[in-house]
Amino acid sequence: MNKFLLVSASTAMLGTLALADTTAHSVPDNVIDEQRSKLAATTDGKGFGPQSPRDIDANTGANNRVFSTAPLLTQMTLCDIHFHENAEHKGGEFTTYAGNGDGHGFGTGFKYDGELTAAELAPLDHKIGQSDHGDLVPGDTIEIHFVHSTAQATLGPSLGTCLSDAIGNPQLRVETVVAVLVNGSGTDFTKMAHIEEIDGLNQVPNLPTDLGTPVVYAGSTTGPSYNEKGSPFQVTWSVRPNVVKLDIHSVEAWMADNPFEEDHAHGVRNLVLNPNLLSPIH
Repeated sequence: MNKFLLVSASTAMLGTLALADTTAHSVPDNVIDEQRSKLAATTDGKGFGPQSPRDIDANTGANNRVFSTAPLLTQMTLCDIHFHENAEHKGGEFTTYAGNGDGHGFGTGFKYDGELTAAELAPLDHKIGQSDHGDLVPGDTIEIHFVHSTAQATLGPSLGTCLSDAIGNPQLRVETVVAVLVNGSGTDFTKMAHIEEIDGLNQVPNLPTDLGTPVVYAGSTTGPSYNEKGSPFQVTWSVRPNVVKLDIHSVEAWMADNPFEEDHAHGVRNLVLNPNLLSPIH
């Protein structure tokens, strides 16, 4: 503008080791509370629109900034695909809190609530998506954002590709898929994220349609850079409540070859709780 209930003591140990990079230095609650207080202070009376991410199972909100729902996907063009480690949103099948993390968006968010088999959790023999904040392993939850714009957008690195000098206020829509990574099975992410030009617009025709009725609401761009300030961008969100199992190797293949230069998972913004920063969900 993101672990799982384990099936045996041995896989529990593997899961603990996999999480070590992001949870070993989890900050205390007061750090997150202070960030939320600063967000409230820096947005109070300033006219910011509703913010994201949020609990998609909670419909209430008191933000009175109104903007139109973005058009249908077929009338917009895809401009960016990226994902966050752990879900930024809460709800549906991803309500397990990952913890406070490092205070900068890593090691926090929400995880898949379900169980995985020992085969699905089998450890890898190499690192995938490695960055300064760790890597991806089977059992990790990710939240994938398929960003669309009404501007004459292009495909390229950063959300700047979704904007245009010709249109100062393009409408933005994020189609959201929450996934849990599994080893050697699951949906192929390269197919899900396949881009085609249809009627002159970049489209993602293989977005899943079997993950429950999406929760559509008015919000903003996300990411931990907005933990203490409001995002000025208006976004129509469409968040699927059910989780898809993704083959982690297909995620590796996509990161090796995509037009957005994405090669690792992004951090998550704190869940927005302040009702003055949330829109009502109808």
